[in-house]
Amino acid sequence: MELASAKAVITGAASTHGLGFASAKKVIDAGGYAALLDVNDAEGAQSAAELGERAIYIHTDVSSETDVQAAIKKANEFMGGITLAVNCAGVIGAARALGREAPMPGEFFLNTLKVNLLGSFLVAKEAANVMQHNEPNDDGERGLIVSTASIAAFEGQIGQVSYSASKGGVVGMTLPLAREFARVGIRVNVIAPGIFMTPMVAGMTPELQASLGAQVPFPSRLGRPEEYADLLASIYGNAMINGETIRLDGAIRMQPK
Repeated sequence: MELASAKAVITGAASTHGLGFASAKKVIDAGGYAALLDVNDAEGAQSAAELGERAIYIHTDVSSETDVQAAIKKANEFMGGITLAVNCAGVIGAARALGREAPMPGEFFLNTLKVNLLGSFLVAKEAANVMQHNEPNDDGERGLIVSTASIAAFEGQIGQVSYSASKGGVVGMTLPLAREFARVGIRVNVIAPGIFMTPMVAGMTPELQASLGAQVPFPSRLGRPEEYADLLASIYGNAMINGETIRLDGAIRMQPK
């Protein structure tokens, strides 16, 4: 598929420092359309305005099925279809199972799963419901879904139990979805980033940022959102990449803490 004709729904795309916005910009710069789904209305509206008339911001709580259904419908109407869905919305959910004051509340754990895992599933199945009606290309393709996991899905650190569980779930549901959606020509993949310059990291001190970047074997720096978007574009254009989880991490393997 050609990115120039992409019609993308991208969650967590409000912040101009994030993976979602970089992905939307990649699509827009190529000539496609992008719907930015997020809960940050001020940033979202500004980011959509910055991307131009082929972009729209839609307030969406990805953990709400009705919100996601309404957003997908609106995005479909605005773009005249959907060919790409990218899940970048997420929460960190950093806390120990045995905290200093008390064990982690189950609701805290569940909230992380609702946003990171359930949210990714809701967007995937609603987008696929629209994509299945697209006209197939010569390879029989009708669309692509890419979710964002994390290397924490494989090397979760102390304090990442809810986050790692949610991202591990994102990885785990990818192959079953790819196998199910194969009959209608929709591919499903996952990108698992390492340490990237996201809004969370951008708020850290330069010294801490440099320390984190130095842990990456090569290149010894933080990942750039544009590099995530570059990989997304490569996946979009390569029909054989399906059911895969691709690490984008500079060969880092996280230590326990």
